[in-house]
Parts: sequence; structure tokens; C-alpha cells
Amino acid sequence: MTESALIVIPARMASTRFPNKPMATITGKTMLERVWAIAKAVGPANDVVIATDDEVLAKFARGFGAKVLMTSPYCPTGTDRVAEAALQESHHSIFFSLQGDAVLTPPWVVEQVLNVMLKDPDIQIATPAVKLTGSALKDFVESKRGGSSSGTTVVFDKNGDAMYFSKSIIPFDRDEMNPERPIFRHIGLYGYRMQTLQVLSQLPEGVFEKAEKLEQLRALENKIPIRVVEVDYRGRTHGSVDRPEDVKFVESVIAKEGELL
Repeated sequence: MTESALIVIPARMASTRFPNKPMATITGKTMLERVWAIAKAVGPANDVVIATDDEVLAKFARGFGAKVLMTSPYCPTGTDRVAEAALQESHHSIFFSLQGDAVLTPPWVVEQVLNVMLKDPDIQIATPAVKLTGSALKDFVESKRGGSSSGTTVVFDKNGDAMYFSKSIIPFDRDEMNPERPIFRHIGLYGYRMQTLQVLSQLPEGVFEKAEKLEQLRALENKIPIRVVEVDYRGRTHGSVDRPEDVKFVESVIAKEGELL
């Protein structure tokens, strides 16, 4: 049976760190328009929807041609919003959560993860990670030493299944900046199969999930495997928009590297 993939962009206006974030303008386009365009450029995807509980945002999205699904205002996480949207689009078998602030995520990164899932029907959840080397690794280590909570690392087994995700740098380096240390930065995007997505959304918050503030740990704590797909950004800078000050950083990246599309 041929599988069908839907990209869901969960979007909300009530972010505590950045209110009205989806409507923020980045070099002439709103954040939501940029992420929508990225999703539409993903070849293996059959369709794209924006999932929101905000009528103003829904009207704006429909205005630039997006398909919108209304979801409950009580969804505690983006995964819960995607799970609710999936019930309205149950003819698809794979649901990909592309965060509404993922303005620097190349479409080919999403494609790499989707293609892995399409080739292996046994994979229940898949997510990308990029290996940090050189200046990218140095900058990441320095930011963590400075107390930054931004950025997540992941370690995985020989089959590519995640063993743990952390806001700390894992594995720990006893030799200080060992160039051979395999540090993988997690990219917060996920592909789910329908049944696993619905099961995951019904599980209670886990102990490690609560400690790290990383919802993917809920899956690992309940023995739901997550396949980690190593991806290549092809020289592009990784980043997302968590706070208002991140907009200037993203605009500087676009000015230096050009538009993704």
C-alpha cells in the first residue's frame, strides 16, 4: 500500500516568550508564510496544513492560500496539536510536525527524514540531527558554558535509534574538545505514524521530559523508539526563532546566505 504523508505546522499566538510569534515579520515575510513555503517545497509530502486555535491566525493563513485545521486551545504541546489535526486527516499514514518557527530549516532536511520513514514501515517516529564539527561545535560548547538552554543534543545506538536527548552536551567529553567526539545537535522536527502519534499524545508527562523540558523524552520513557536521521544542511546555518531578539539573527543569516527558496 502506498503511504501518504501530511506536514502539519502547529501555530499559536499565545507564546509566553514571544507573543504573536507566527505573525512576526522577517525580511518582508511573516514567519508563518516562510514556514508554509518551506513545507510546500518538500517533495515527498502529499499535503500541508496549519493547525491552530486562533481565528485571526487562521484567517491570515487562508489569505495566502494555506489549508487550516482548527484545534483545541487546550493542547499542551505541539505534538498534541498535531495529533488532534491528524484525526481530521486520518487518510494519511505519516504526519510530520514542522514547527512554526523553523524558518531556517531547508526543505531537503524534511525530505531526508520523510524518505527514511517511507522506506521503512517499521519506523514509528523519526527526527533529524546534524553532526557538529569545527566552529559550529566550538560555538555550541561556548554557548552552553555560558548557561544557554538553547540547543539539544542526542545520542543514538548503532541502528540509529535514540538513547537520550538532553539540553546538556552529550556525550560528556573528559578530554575537553576532543575532535573525535560525536556531538549531534537535534533538530526539533518529527515524523510520526498515526497510531504512535495518538498513543504518545495520551501518555502522561514523563519524569525526564519534565526535567529537561523535552517532550520527545516521553516516547523514550515509554519504550517507543525514535529513529535519528543524520542530515546535511549543505552549508546553511541552523536556527529557529524562540525570542524577539532571534529575528535579527535570522535576518542576518538570510542577508549572508540568501533565501532558502
